[in-house]
Amino acid sequence: MDALDKTDLALLDRLQQDGRVANTKLAEELALSEASCWRRQKRLEEQGVIEGYQALLNRRKLGIGVMAFVQIVCTQHGEEVTAQFERTIRACPNVVDCHNITGEADFLLKVVARDLDDYSRFVDRVLRRLPGVLSIRSSISLREMKATHRLPVLDLLG
Repeated sequence: MDALDKTDLALLDRLQQDGRVANTKLAEELALSEASCWRRQKRLEEQGVIEGYQALLNRRKLGIGVMAFVQIVCTQHGEEVTAQFERTIRACPNVVDCHNITGEADFLLKVVARDLDDYSRFVDRVLRRLPGVLSIRSSISLREMKATHRLPVLDLLG
């Protein structure tokens, strides 16, 4: 991948603020021609730096009141068991993030649910049925102080 310059990073930062900003406005803000701005954005998409665009939804306004962070410890780490674990987690819409981590646990999941009863059903019907799971430790979020997908791209300038 080609190195990103100052203009690329400014473009990425602006798109993180508003992915629907019109190319005309974006070009004006970055002091580029519309064609040059569009080409840069397309190049960043083709290189996979920009993976896509989506609406950010307010989970509480949609009735999703519970967010839990779940640590899972596995007893089996074989290729087939791990692949089955990953398939199950990828197919589960309640799991919004999953990371294979270092430390005492093997996986850290961010899970959302309508309420505690819904979360309890999820644990019983999904997590407890995962292959090779030794323990499940849930921490319920009491208050979300910061949630963002924005990366500090302007800090990459040094």
